[in-house]
Amino acid sequence: MSDIERDPEPPTFADLDIDDRVLKALSDVGYESPSPIQAATIPPLLAGNDVVGLAQTGTGKTAAFAVPILSKIDLTQKSPQALVLAPTRELALQVAEAFGKYSAHIPGLHVLPIYGGQSYGVQLSGLRRGAHVVVGTPGRVIDHLEKGTLDLSKLSYLVLDEADEMLKMGFQEDVERILSDTPEYKQVALFSATMPGAIRKISKQYLHDPVEITVKSKTSTASNISQRYVQVAHQRKLDALTRVLEVEDFEAMIIFVRTKQATEDLAERLRSRGFSAAAINGDIVQAQRERTIGQLKSGALDILVATDVAARGLDVDRISHVVNYDIPHDTESYVHRIGRTGRAGRAGEALLFVAPRERHLLKAIEKATRQPLAEMQLPSVDDVNAQRVSKFGDSITESLTSDNLALFRKMIEDYEQEHDVPLADIAAALAVQSRDGEAFLMAPEPPPAPRREREPREPRPPRRFDDGPPTRSRGPEGQELATYRIAVGKRHRVVPGAIVGAIANEGGLRRSDFGHISIRPDHSLVELPADLSSETLEALRRTRISGVLIQLQPDSGPPSGRPGRGGRDDRAGGKFQRDRDDRKRPRE
Repeated sequence: MSDIERDPEPPTFADLDIDDRVLKALSDVGYESPSPIQAATIPPLLAGNDVVGLAQTGTGKTAAFAVPILSKIDLTQKSPQALVLAPTRELALQVAEAFGKYSAHIPGLHVLPIYGGQSYGVQLSGLRRGAHVVVGTPGRVIDHLEKGTLDLSKLSYLVLDEADEMLKMGFQEDVERILSDTPEYKQVALFSATMPGAIRKISKQYLHDPVEITVKSKTSTASNISQRYVQVAHQRKLDALTRVLEVEDFEAMIIFVRTKQATEDLAERLRSRGFSAAAINGDIVQAQRERTIGQLKSGALDILVATDVAARGLDVDRISHVVNYDIPHDTESYVHRIGRTGRAGRAGEALLFVAPRERHLLKAIEKATRQPLAEMQLPSVDDVNAQRVSKFGDSITESLTSDNLALFRKMIEDYEQEHDVPLADIAAALAVQSRDGEAFLMAPEPPPAPRREREPREPRPPRRFDDGPPTRSRGPEGQELATYRIAVGKRHRVVPGAIVGAIANEGGLRRSDFGHISIRPDHSLVELPADLSSETLEALRRTRISGVLIQLQPDSGPPSGRPGRGGRDDRAGGKFQRDRDDRKRPRE
């Protein structure tokens, strides 16, 4: 291609009039050319304009707003100058971590994440010490505003990150309450993947003549990545993953799950099965994260179990496989996940686990990427056992070159002569000893149980909607569910999506953990796993939906002699009065 035909050279960060200290930090982390959203957003933000950015997750939005804020920050002002609102604690931690990296050469700058689930003590001491940049989730920011521990009177910059997600999770009133507590004249940046009416309303009401920037998302996947899927029931996923790990030839692997708790659980189960695995999530401190990724790069670690947020920016050439253990709910996340393999032109493998009820998500991924995924049959028991036998032989061959071979040969020969035991039996006994009592070959699968004819049952009367959900039931995946009561209802204008979003975020739950949701006039009943930990229950009691503390507690059903119809009969004790007090509370 001649010089005339070439595209113009993309701008560099040095072309964008960024503060030299921030520019040096960007160079330290290997950033040279800004992404499209960064190139379009940084100049107007540096110029003092409000900005509305339409861009998907993974396009580089964090640097797009962090770089100009850090370039203009005033270190002499101790009260917060910048507030970034994020929908989840994982994203809040990720954004705070990014601010920390980009401000590495700005001594004395303090960034403080505040989010639900963390003790107030750490956050209070950070606010008392002075935080120039606060990154928080709406519920916890509201808590600090009500306690008077967060002063936004001198705020200069406000960022709403993934604003559409915040609204989906029921944070619209919280966001508007926070906006009303900030100075009228401040610079606002709003980032969203879509522009629903509620986002447009916020933009018109709180932003001044914003510059609108739209960046098209990429839904195409690299041609050097082979994509397959396995249809497997949820309760069999661990067994399916184990078979894949035993038979598939991989160098390094990332396994994606939805929640931070799932990263720890799955990594621990894989380690117990003999695999070299570690977890990364939003709660892991930066030093440990860097140490874990360093082990992955060096080969000391082969498997990383991660959430989407924790894996952002991860670039390790030796990752040959990406496994979507939990299928993502949006196609953009799928594209970003599998983009972690096939780096530097190498071939990559992407594997997706799909439960039968998740087939619609598979179809959505194929439609968006315009690329069909090939169905893969799980390795059989014979496949796994053949691989184990082969690896056992390879380990013997490798050990034959050991420097200690002569010493152990002498010990074995002495044992043979002393006990008159054939060498083959001694070798077999040593192999058994190395297994530490574990079975070497995988047991064959049991035949399917014969179907039993059901005894005819008396028909039950149809259940009325107003009867409410049962105290105990079974979820779609067989887990036992219990009914919980939360202090928001129809008069708070809540919808099921807001309830699911808020509770899933604060409690680290999946959407499949929810059963029946019944929204009553002044409260709602929600079916959740019966074995919620005390820490999860405490976090959920402090959760807010539409600005109201939900005060989650187990529901014992309607009082004796009263129908569970959800009207006045459900307003027990001082609950109704508290709701009235909440409703009367003036907006600050």
